[in-house]
Amino acid sequence: MSSSAESRERILGRLYNAQQYGRDAYVPQKKEWNIKNRAKDKNIAEFIERMSAVRTEVYRTKGTEWVAELQKLVEERGQKTLLHSPTTPTGKALADSWKKKSSCQLITWEGDVEDYKDDLFDCDGAVTGCIGGIAESAAVILWPTPEEPRLMSIVPPLHVVVVEADKIYTSFQDAIKKLKWNIEFPTNALLISGPSKTADIELILQFGVHGPTDLIVFITE
Repeated sequence: MSSSAESRERILGRLYNAQQYGRDAYVPQKKEWNIKNRAKDKNIAEFIERMSAVRTEVYRTKGTEWVAELQKLVEERGQKTLLHSPTTPTGKALADSWKKKSSCQLITWEGDVEDYKDDLFDCDGAVTGCIGGIAESAAVILWPTPEEPRLMSIVPPLHVVVVEADKIYTSFQDAIKKLKWNIEFPTNALLISGPSKTADIELILQFGVHGPTDLIVFITE
């Protein structure tokens, strides 16, 4: 009898003996789901601290002031193109407040992926909104849509995310409850906690292997 056959026989024998002697299957104990909520300012402070620790640039602004701040940043870095969706609140605010005389050109996403494939891979960055942030997990929650597809947040080397200060939650459980996912659950919810990184290559931390090398988050009041 081969070793694999012997192993199978041993496993089946244990299962049979367990049934014979009436042993109950292991059932894990149910733990109570306690949601601890903190004040808004404490959530924002922890969110900034933890996001910054994973090499994310975080800025606090009021209203649409983030647009001018972003324009200054990309121009200083020499970035030439920035992809956005003009049909979303974030994209509309960007287009409305962007100074026309700029070394960085806005590229609009208004069609099918196949129509924008070349622009997508040539863009220096992309700007998206999000449905919230999580302080404890140091993450922003993205819910991709046809207007802002997932590719916008993984293909360009720079990803810019705008999150409302009132939508930074204490924990993932807190976010699930307040976003009412029991009523409408996202088909593809994403938690992004920093630039793309991996340590698979000779155990050395590398950035940008599977996505953007830079992540900028603007917290707006």
